[in-house]
Amino acid sequence: MSYFNKIKKVFQSRFGPVVLGILLLCGISLLTRIVLLLSSYASFDWSILNIIRVFLIGFLYDLAAASYASIPLILYLWVFPSKWYGKKNSRILLSLCFFVVVFTLLFNAISEWFFWQEFAVRYNFIAVDYLVYTTEVIGNIRQSYPINTIIGVMFIVAGMVTYLVRKAFCLSTFHQMRWAKRTKYAVLWLLFPLATYFLVDHKWKNLSANPYVNELSGNGMYDFGFAFWHNELDYDSFYKSLPIKQAITLIKQELNIDPNSAGNGLLSRQVSYAGAERRMNVVLISVESLSANFMESFGNTQHITPNLDTLAKTGILFTKLYASGTRTVRGLEALSLCIPPTPGQSIVKRPNNRNLFTLGNVFRSKGYDSKFIYGGYGYFDNMNEFFSQNGYQVIDRSALKKNEIHYSNIWGVADEDLFTLSLRELDAEYRKNKPFFAHIMTVSNHRPYTYPEGRIDIPSHTGREGAVKYTDYAIGKFIKEAEEKPWFSNTLFVIVADHCASSAGKVELPVNKYHIPMIFYSPSNIRPAKFKGLTAQIDIGPTILGYLNFSYESKFFGQDVFNKKNSNHRAFISTYQSLGYIKNNKLIILDPNKKVGTFRPDFTNGNSKLVPTDNELTNQAIANYQLASYLYKNKLYGFYTTKDK
Repeated sequence: MSYFNKIKKVFQSRFGPVVLGILLLCGISLLTRIVLLLSSYASFDWSILNIIRVFLIGFLYDLAAASYASIPLILYLWVFPSKWYGKKNSRILLSLCFFVVVFTLLFNAISEWFFWQEFAVRYNFIAVDYLVYTTEVIGNIRQSYPINTIIGVMFIVAGMVTYLVRKAFCLSTFHQMRWAKRTKYAVLWLLFPLATYFLVDHKWKNLSANPYVNELSGNGMYDFGFAFWHNELDYDSFYKSLPIKQAITLIKQELNIDPNSAGNGLLSRQVSYAGAERRMNVVLISVESLSANFMESFGNTQHITPNLDTLAKTGILFTKLYASGTRTVRGLEALSLCIPPTPGQSIVKRPNNRNLFTLGNVFRSKGYDSKFIYGGYGYFDNMNEFFSQNGYQVIDRSALKKNEIHYSNIWGVADEDLFTLSLRELDAEYRKNKPFFAHIMTVSNHRPYTYPEGRIDIPSHTGREGAVKYTDYAIGKFIKEAEEKPWFSNTLFVIVADHCASSAGKVELPVNKYHIPMIFYSPSNIRPAKFKGLTAQIDIGPTILGYLNFSYESKFFGQDVFNKKNSNHRAFISTYQSLGYIKNNKLIILDPNKKVGTFRPDFTNGNSKLVPTDNELTNQAIANYQLASYLYKNKLYGFYTTKDK
């Protein structure tokens, strides 16, 4: 029998379409991997071993994804009666099914390309989040790309591919198979995804120190399924840990807590300052995706942040501040909870996240009104639920009338409209004769990078630089208008990024991709200065409270970096699974499967070099992350629970 006839015989069998489907999925996955590899040429660690890893391990994940994707087709071919399967209508139905399969595979490949360009990873938690918030995500895609044209081209290509292979997948309809025999083959085919579930391990791809090698060794569909089912990583199960009492002792030492304080091993302690409290208003502006290297103050020569650079020269500029994570919810978590990032999903989006110890609650305990003001709709990323249940009044774009909105895109209103809303809310608070704390979250510096025309010299929808400059314009306009308010001279403005614009690098945690700016601005109260000490994003809340000279009972992991007693400076950076701890010019990285590494990072280009293990720093890193997870998991990070008293 010739080779061609052997192949033909495979497709003539009842389950021939399954073989063809697997070949199509693996073929398109291979092409996708090649395209992504070529697009990452400069960042990929080129070696024969890494190329073998990418394509061999990648092929195994492609087969795993194909095994799951084939289940519906296997069931159809098994159950559909033979006397109908050979009819013309069955061939039409089978052709339609294959068209859907090919279109879906093409759609996935294009989606992976865009996702890779944005995040330099295959599908992960972010993709799962995007599936939940379809309105914003689909709107963002439609506003960023010529989606109708792309779908039209995919429709045509899928139709052409289906037409070209129609004879191959229709061969099986001309050969009958009895129920008993179909059952035997169906069971054998279904053993394939069953074996995949028990035998394939998601960690196989993580064999290289280069994240591009690891990501390209995966399969987007398989990774999406893994992320969907594992959106929270239990610290004790996946990460190296210490005896909990040892972890508590280490954190108490780090935070200068009396080892005999805080019964039941909690971190509650009294933070006290001499002298009177400053009853100043506080306006905390968290800016979407504002990397430090966008500012002239950090060496940028594009002049896209003139207002922020002016504020930096007249306020306190923090030069070594690092974001906790790579997404807005991580920034919001760090700014409100002042806790190290826990692996998996942000606490902002987790269940049982009410009545936690937040910055908003501390201000409320001091007689302040705490507000969270957002330019989009607050249901996104669970912001409404989280902030409203943790000491803040939430105000979003729904508080604006249509005639008050100059421009909006799928993420929210233009930043200038957000600040107009904020000024109105702050004026109302001032009239109550009470101090206020407002956390304002911007949205304009986000793809599709659109904003009102005529504000800056860069046209809308032309790229990130324009969005940065527009946000800078809106902040400058806001500060200028605030200067005319009676509450301005008694207000501290804190301007900080939620995270950087990009987190991709040649190493697992490139430190330069977490470097963000922060400015303390209050011209009546602050002299121009630069704070050059290492600062974590979780330190911002306690530092604000320290500047106000507030005495309060604290559970925060963050510390007042202005207080000379807190000389133990460190920072936390993370992805959803890699947890970094920066201290003494070293970077400790904790990974699942209880992996730990000590690195010497280059703070300029983000690269890092593996160095001998630093046991002391490793234990401090473990203690911080382990205890943060422990307190949240055991509901011990609440706002003054009975166990604290």
